[in-house]
Amino acid sequence: MGMKEKFNLEFKKEITKTFLKTVSAYSNYNDGQIIFGIDDSGDLIGIDRVEDECLRIENMINDSIEPAPNFKIEVKKIGEKTIIVLNVMKGRDTPYYYKGKAYKRSDSATLEVDRFELRRLAIEGINMDYEEAGSSSQDLEFNKLEFKLKEKTGIKNINLDILKTLGLYNKDGYYNIAAELLADDNNMEFSGIDIVRFGKDISKILYRETINKKSLLSQYDRAIEIFEQYYQYEEIEGYIRVKKELIPKEAFREALANAIVHRIWDINSYIQISMYEDRIEIISPGGLPEGISKDEYLYGNISVLRNPIIAGVFYRLDIIEKFGTGIARINKEYERNLSKPSFDISRNSICMLLPTTNFNQLDLSEEEVLILDIVKDEVELSRGEIDEKSGFSKSKTLRIINNLVDKNIIQKLGKGPGTTYRLK
Repeated sequence: MGMKEKFNLEFKKEITKTFLKTVSAYSNYNDGQIIFGIDDSGDLIGIDRVEDECLRIENMINDSIEPAPNFKIEVKKIGEKTIIVLNVMKGRDTPYYYKGKAYKRSDSATLEVDRFELRRLAIEGINMDYEEAGSSSQDLEFNKLEFKLKEKTGIKNINLDILKTLGLYNKDGYYNIAAELLADDNNMEFSGIDIVRFGKDISKILYRETINKKSLLSQYDRAIEIFEQYYQYEEIEGYIRVKKELIPKEAFREALANAIVHRIWDINSYIQISMYEDRIEIISPGGLPEGISKDEYLYGNISVLRNPIIAGVFYRLDIIEKFGTGIARINKEYERNLSKPSFDISRNSICMLLPTTNFNQLDLSEEEVLILDIVKDEVELSRGEIDEKSGFSKSKTLRIINNLVDKNIIQKLGKGPGTTYRLK
């Protein structure tokens, strides 16, 4: 048939109990299909006694998955063969268990969830954000938060009423996970930031620091300090000392705040910040929040907050704007630069790449500069048109263009013979 298994599609040659783990996974995380009568290679085998097998599938699900999942069974004819398609919808009453265990999909495999994700599924099942759940510690201090609030809002001292207003102290009388993350001593696992400064290549590490066991506000401030150390410098212009930036501080600040506010906190991973001579990469654990598309995230001002309590505190402290304009503000910082930021969004993470804005840092060859001069004054050009203007061969032009695409300077539009290029 030419199809391949993926995170939301699984093939089963025959009906055995193994498919029930995948029913649990789809019910917990995302809609998906299980097709019976196709082997792992995607070859059509077919199913006999279809009506009996459909009833058996239904009974197996009802007898084995708790709570009852939402599913639909369809029978389809392909040539002389018949297949059964089981459509499973993501449920609201998570977690969905099979034999006392909850499952998830990872690419085309089905795996048991760990205790962190199981807790999140349980919280989602009662319509509560993860950050609202009770903190493991109820002995928390907020000196860093108090200092920041004094600085921005003019309050004299932090008290329980203020913590309630910020959403950090629940009406039932306990600190929540958001409070623990913002407290001076934050003992949550994997809630920190791992920063690595590389040399000429990734084999040479010049500096490394893991910022954890402290308030998210302290982590944020320390990451900014390290950024300033490597990407800001001073030059003497006439008699004046002028501060210069290799990467716009505002862009880094926005990207860092975005990573903190939107990350999933119960994934066993730090926020990763990789610092190179020509760029910074910030990887935030967890993909987009449910209900927001990639285009909305990148091009719109729509913001579905995964952690509204933490976001609310960051908003009150003027670290973020409330209406999700972070990506637009990052792009604006690069408005006048050839090199542009890029955003790689997957199901499990969001990676933001901030290139240096110093032209010399791009390390362009003479041939790349020539192609760049040709493209920059045109709306769009085909490869053939660039060949003609540069005098280069097809293969040479393509190699140089691909280099400029990789450096995020030129944008490739379309596929095949109709492919065109323009300045990004």
